[in-house]
Amino acid sequence: MELPLVVGVDGSDSSLLAVDWAVDEAARRELPLRLVHASLWERYERVRPSFSTDRPTGEVLAQNIVAACAERARLRHPEVKVTGDVLAADAVSTLLQAASEAFALVTGARGRGEVTGLLLGSVSLTVAARAECPVVVVRGEERNLRGSLGRVVVGIGDSTGGAGAVRFAAREAEVRGCAMTAVRAWRSPAHDRSVPADDRDAAEAARTPEEQVSALLEDALREVVREHPEVDVSRRAVEGPAHRVLLEASAEADVIVVGALRRPGQFGLQLGTVAHALLHRSACPVAVVPHRI
Repeated sequence: MELPLVVGVDGSDSSLLAVDWAVDEAARRELPLRLVHASLWERYERVRPSFSTDRPTGEVLAQNIVAACAERARLRHPEVKVTGDVLAADAVSTLLQAASEAFALVTGARGRGEVTGLLLGSVSLTVAARAECPVVVVRGEERNLRGSLGRVVVGIGDSTGGAGAVRFAAREAEVRGCAMTAVRAWRSPAHDRSVPADDRDAAEAARTPEEQVSALLEDALREVVREHPEVDVSRRAVEGPAHRVLLEASAEADVIVVGALRRPGQFGLQLGTVAHALLHRSACPVAVVPHRI
């Protein structure tokens, strides 16, 4: 069975942007789209007598939100199969459950109940840090959201488990018909004073930090280049802190992709500092692709 692209909706402006992005993505990937709204109305509204034909106000509002978002998606891409669900649970639990049967999960950057001034809503942050499928948080500038820059960026980290993020980025570039740029940040290492100066100089002359980073990029991209020969893949090694380097790269991207480690048995938020910074401040939508160790 083909897994759907799931988008969380709550009627906020941010979630409407997420619906637009998600239905465009579903059309590109030829996937069904599932709209999910979490509602706790059953817990907060007085139970009606069983013979009453009236529905609780919260239920009506929730159904109207889903119906309006479904209509918005269908008008934008009539060819995409759209379904919608209202689930009586909290937003995080609902979306994490939906993520277990999703190709990817899409959320807005901030919900209706979020405090003004927060860089990223707590629901989106928690879901991105715990979901077992890729999570895309739709945020950024208008030109990035439109997908007009023709570039997908993927951050290359130290872990070999990041191969999933590279594959996701390559497939995204392929379905968009655009280029992919793999970015690796690096820092000049301090000299190892335990090595004699002449040996140290010889080692540095033999393999500079730039050469080491170039080799790492080649290793990370080798399979993807072979599997997606039609994608124009470029490599960028930039000296500086990884979060700063990727934030700058996001300004010229339609989507930026990073990996996130999932450690079995560990609870709480499982996000690295780079993914955390991007989710709060990226100039384009951020795809967080989990991988296990």
